[in-house]
Amino acid sequence: MSKIKAFDYTNAIGREFGNYVVVRELGRGAMAAVFVAYQKTLKRQVAIKLLPKALATTKVAQQQFRDEAETIAVLDHPNLITIFDSGEDDDYFFQVMQLVEGQDLAQLLKKLRRHPVPARRLLPMAHVRRLLTEVLAGLSYAHDSGVIHQDLKPANILIENRSGRSLIADFGIAKAKQAEYLARGVVVGTPIYLSPEQAIAKDTDARSDLYAVGVILFELLAGRLPIRAENAKDTVSRKIQS
Repeated sequence: MSKIKAFDYTNAIGREFGNYVVVRELGRGAMAAVFVAYQKTLKRQVAIKLLPKALATTKVAQQQFRDEAETIAVLDHPNLITIFDSGEDDDYFFQVMQLVEGQDLAQLLKKLRRHPVPARRLLPMAHVRRLLTEVLAGLSYAHDSGVIHQDLKPANILIENRSGRSLIADFGIAKAKQAEYLARGVVVGTPIYLSPEQAIAKDTDARSDLYAVGVILFELLAGRLPIRAENAKDTVSRKIQS
């Protein structure tokens, strides 16, 4: 069991972070957990991402969390998550963001795979076209603003229930601070969606995000991933050699 899954977030429920009261947990990722919170001043629900200081034991992890908030704060687009606030207290670093009532694309794909259609395609073509058009619109805006996502994957694409709109989330390893990772030869991102140059810790640009979009498109149309490997190391090796 990973540290993030093993961490006890019980003390977060009902806790106040400034004007925000944590209500319930939404989900957990590789670095942090996301909760629904109530903003007392504006009487609305928001999303709050919490990074326990007990898990952020390195300055790199702490700075990455801060970098994400700073990166998103300068972006304003209907297909990108909006951030409202950030800070820290005795136990947590936190970010307050727009709450999207819906599910991420990874959750949707998991449900669809339980009931495969004869043609193997997971979503109707019209749905795929709209979803990726919106993702590309958000990426184009981010790229024009000098920000490369670098970890685009289904889990980072949120789909709003009411409108069906797609929004990109989790800019935790955006290119704004990429030089620091490259200097250490660190590979960041999710192996199957990484571009070949990113997989070997080389400098990247907007094309790396477009590579990830291509992998997602293949997955949506073929009903499977383009590379089948036993582990992350094997995935990267096949990606580089192909």
